[in-house]
Formats: sequence, C-alpha cells, structure tokens
Amino acid sequence: MKLTVFTAPKPFEGHVGVIQRNAIRSWQLLDRDCEVILFGNEAGTAEVARELSLRHVPDVARNEYGTPRLDDLFAQAEQQSQHSLLCYANSDIILLHDFSRAVDGLATRLSKFVMIGRRFDLDVEGPLSFAAGWDDQLRRDVQQRGQRHSPQGIDYFVFPRGAFGEIPPFAIGRTVWDHWLIYRALCRGHRVVDASGVVKAVHQNHDYAHHGEGRAGIWDGAEAQQNRELAGRWPRVYDVRDANWVLTRFGLMPALTPMRIYRRLAHWLLCGMWSRES
Repeated sequence: MKLTVFTAPKPFEGHVGVIQRNAIRSWQLLDRDCEVILFGNEAGTAEVARELSLRHVPDVARNEYGTPRLDDLFAQAEQQSQHSLLCYANSDIILLHDFSRAVDGLATRLSKFVMIGRRFDLDVEGPLSFAAGWDDQLRRDVQQRGQRHSPQGIDYFVFPRGAFGEIPPFAIGRTVWDHWLIYRALCRGHRVVDASGVVKAVHQNHDYAHHGEGRAGIWDGAEAQQNRELAGRWPRVYDVRDANWVLTRFGLMPALTPMRIYRRLAHWLLCGMWSRES
C-alpha cells in the first residue's frame, strides 16, 4: 500500500502521549511501504520520530494562538510525501488492517476519491503491545466496550495529492474544518466514499487539557469562531452521511438510501443557490 499518513500531534505528555504512540505505531504496521510523517515541534515529537524512524517536519505555519494551520499542513504533506495517495489522521486514531484493504481496493479502481468514515470511541489506558494478534484483540475490545461515534466526527481523510485545492488557514483541532473538506471534495467532483461499513477506526478517549478552555473551547472558543468565519458562506454542516458512495463488504456502491439521496439533492440545490448569490 503506497500511502503517506500524516498528522500534527499534541505534546507527547501523560495519557495523550501514550495514545498517540499507539496510533502512530498502528499506522506503521499498515504496510511496509506506508510512510508516516509527523509535523510540528510539540514536546516529544522529534524524539518519537527518531525512536520510530519516522519523518519529522518541525516547521508548520500557526495562527495567532499558536495552533498549527490546516492549509500549511496539507500543502507541506503533499509537497514532501513519497506517495501521491495521502491520509490525514488525527493523532489519537488507531487504524487496523481493514483500513489497508479498503484503501488498496479504492486506489485500484478510482483516481479521484476521498475516503472517510465513522469511528468507534474506546477507553485505552496504556500502551498497546502490538504483539501477534493485537489487531483481533482490539476488535474484540471495541465490540465489547466501544461506542460508535456520531456521523459528524470525521477523523481521517484518504485522498490523492491536490484533491482539495486551496484550503483556508483553519486551526487544526477546532471545529468546522473537517466538515468543510467534505463539502469541498463534493464540489470538486470527487467520489466521497464512506468506508464505515468495512473500516473500524478506533478513537482512544482522552481529556481536553491540551486546550486552555477545555472541550468547550474547541467548539465555541475564539479559534472555533474564526474557523467558522474562514469557512465562509456554505450551505450547511457536512458529515459522513453526505458521502455519495459507500464501501461495503460486497464492494463499492452508490449511496442510495433515502437519507443519503436527500442530503445529496440538498447539496446540489443549496450549492447552486449559493453559487448564484456569491
């Protein structure tokens, strides 16, 4: 699987440091050809990159609050990646072997797509061993203790280089930017593929001590408001249910449930109205 996975980690401190290591190790194990790039100079990032033999790009543009900017992150990832197929993943997301199969299947069939999916939330307190069978054990843990997150949580994007074009300088880890990427991909004519049915992405639960205002600040703070302003006038909040294709165990299929058709029609109508008014 010729894929570059990239992220901008939080400081590798305490519990967050543990779960970020779990996530990054899982990416390394996706395939021997999988490249992983860590961006930013948060505490511990350079050391983890050296320890795990990962690429590290320390300099990322930041907003006035010191938060890394999405536009520079994606631009640098596209410029520096070894592969033309990329994946942005939040640094607390564990990806299992079903992710590799899904990406390989789509990449052999499509050249213009964006793969997204829902996640499962799971309490993971310590480091994973990644011994033989770790993938199956984690699946059992998710089955027994995990909670399926709402469709509005989007924690990974798989896309070809140049998929989104110009991206506003969103603050990473704040609201809106992930929904905007779905909207942008649809407007640019990509097949947006919901892989939730075959990919079990695992979000390791954590607190929000890394943000000075806590969890509320991520959705309602000054940076969140700034992200909304940067998104501009766009029809509505987009999420996994707006995918126009779904990946199932039977293969890739058009998204034809009544709810998905309704959301697609609303996208076409509202985008047309928005374009005429702008």
